[in-house]
Amino acid sequence: QVQLVESGGGLVQAGGSLRLSCVVSGGFFSNYAMGWFRQAPGKERELVAATGHLGGSSDYADSVKGRFTISKDGAKNTLILQMNSLKPEDTGVYTCAARLTFYSRDYYYTNSEQYEYWGQGTQVTVSS
Repeated sequence: QVQLVESGGGLVQAGGSLRLSCVVSGGFFSNYAMGWFRQAPGKERELVAATGHLGGSSDYADSVKGRFTISKDGAKNTLILQMNSLKPEDTGVYTCAARLTFYSRDYYYTNSEQYEYWGQGTQVTVSS
């Protein structure tokens, strides 16, 4: 059974940084394309960043480009989201997701319906 467990959320002032981690267990980490999604109160869940199973391709929401970086640490079976220059509008529950892939090309997926496995989420609150 594949499990995803996030950590690293918390309360931070605007302009600060946080590093989110998502540890994957129960599967071959290198076979999973992965993404980070977030949901703010009263809003729909949205993609923050996505990466292919090899970690060589990625995509970001326009609102976080240049501030957030998604990466895969194969040695630790961990997906990372480095968030810098945080803004109050970045507040929300951040959840990691994984999709098993057998393609040789390093595809990433931007639609939440394309993901099979989800973590429980971690709260990020950015104060102004």
